[in-house]
Amino acid sequence: MTDRSPSAESGEQALEDPSAPAKNRMAVAVLTLGGIFLAFYLVANNLGWVPRVPCGTGDCGIVQSSKYAWVGPIPVSAIGLGGYLALFVLSLLGLQESMAGSRLIALLLFGGALAGVLYSGYLTYLEAAVIKAWCRYCVASAVLITIVFAATIPEVKRIRGVGAG
Repeated sequence: MTDRSPSAESGEQALEDPSAPAKNRMAVAVLTLGGIFLAFYLVANNLGWVPRVPCGTGDCGIVQSSKYAWVGPIPVSAIGLGGYLALFVLSLLGLQESMAGSRLIALLLFGGALAGVLYSGYLTYLEAAVIKAWCRYCVASAVLITIVFAATIPEVKRIRGVGAG
């Protein structure tokens, strides 16, 4: 029993110590990998590299061909791909011992995920209220970025410097 106590205590300290690598950053890395694959598939569709997006439910074709699927010459899915890639790289950097306590990494992770959730919320609003069609891949991305955002909430303590010595 005493063998477990010190490791449990050190585990609790590691979670509270802002200079220790955060487990939530590994979760962000894994989740954003899913987002990268999803967004890349949609980019490939928007650019005509793959056939039209098959959608057993919803109206993916309507959403993907709407004027809201592009911001100027850039497909919205490419913006998502860039965001997921940035969060993936930041989460991996944040797992490095030398960067584990970085307030900048914490701020960029949290802020980037927040921006992703807000933009995704706007796009979901467009699907529901303006386009009046749903794309299951877009909904999946919205759910995924929301989970990524939830995984970045522990970064707020790092941004504030709580527990920093």
